[in-house]
Amino acid sequence: MSFENLGLLPSLQKSVFAKGYTRPSLIQKKAIPFILQGKDVMGGAQTGTGKTAAFALPVLQILEKQNRRERRPRALVLAPTRELAAQVFDNFQEYGQHLHQRCQVVFGGVNINPQIDTLRRGVDILVACPGRLLDLAGRHSVDLSAVEILILDEADRMLDMGFIHDIRKVLNLLPQKRQNLLFSATYSPEIQKLAQKVLNDPVMVDASPRNKPAERVNQTVYTVAQNQKRHALAHLIKSEAWPQALVFTRTKHGANRLAGQLTKQGIDAEAIHGNKSQTARTKSLARFKENEIRVLVATDIAARGIDINELPHVVNFDLPNVPEDYIHRIGRTGRAGAIGNAVSLVADAERNLLNPIERLLGRRIPRKIIDGFVAASIEDDPADHSDMLRPNYHAPRNNASAGDRDNAIARPQRRRFRPRRRNNTPTRTSAA
Repeated sequence: MSFENLGLLPSLQKSVFAKGYTRPSLIQKKAIPFILQGKDVMGGAQTGTGKTAAFALPVLQILEKQNRRERRPRALVLAPTRELAAQVFDNFQEYGQHLHQRCQVVFGGVNINPQIDTLRRGVDILVACPGRLLDLAGRHSVDLSAVEILILDEADRMLDMGFIHDIRKVLNLLPQKRQNLLFSATYSPEIQKLAQKVLNDPVMVDASPRNKPAERVNQTVYTVAQNQKRHALAHLIKSEAWPQALVFTRTKHGANRLAGQLTKQGIDAEAIHGNKSQTARTKSLARFKENEIRVLVATDIAARGIDINELPHVVNFDLPNVPEDYIHRIGRTGRAGAIGNAVSLVADAERNLLNPIERLLGRRIPRKIIDGFVAASIEDDPADHSDMLRPNYHAPRNNASAGDRDNAIARPQRRRFRPRRRNNTPTRTSAA
């Protein structure tokens, strides 16, 4: 099947070919025809499978064919992180370069005034992070009453980051009659509840196994003592001559520290996280894409916002607390048919994080040790994997994380307790 067979405008086909794509991916084949028919769509696909084009191309075509000019946005894309929002905006700009649709992106961390000025001049397609969008709506700087198409991109990540209340507020600002598209790399009961609220008689488009990473990603666990992780990472990068690596840490402070330590060992590295300004983050990402730095150390803020062709290695320096985040992280490699490598450095204390990941994958990740380094003792317990292949198994989710509005940095939720009675008789306590 070609893009022409999907019924796309010649101008859109021209833009697609200019990006080097000759045939649509599976998610594009399945989703684009239904979107062009005006149906609500719930789409699931692995990262790196062309999901953005699956909604950007038909949305551009629908708005172009209607040939209406509005000052208010007619299509709204909600994204969980600044990096992902910027990436989606760039895709709309590239695909729509031969059309007449005006596109703008808004997110926090930068001056709001230029965004207000652009919105006043009129926008057809608005890509936004929920926090900044609500700030603009509160200032009466954006009117969402003309939105005809709503797209929730990486919906599962938005829920993981605690955006559900912001999403509900945005929904209240939209007209009831509209087309709705929801895309997610993973599924969960929370996603299904959101879909029931947002979508009307949706078409289910599933282009890959649920909660599974790309098949072309080679996964390896290196068991190593916690205090030797950074030296082990530097050893792997140098001894195996890795050209580039995206490394994930659990904390912002840890990202800064690791980037500095790698630099001292002769490996060009920079860190990006929520405490960095948007300008600094954009600059570091651009330098990484241009191969000016060898290692980019990131918190999960980058898990769904970095789109780099032929990125060879992703490293979990710290395992994520949420099993599904492992899939999002390693989805940065092995994209568009390329072979990728996902390496996890696992210490003794992280066994409790590794087991749920393997249950989610439905298989055991091969273990290796690094010569000259102390191996962690994460011996397998058959009980840890006994239910691994159970049908419809869902790995337990760690719900003790929430997002700072537009900062995709997870932080633990506070446990709430009932106050003691006035007579000092204690009552039972319960976790929220």
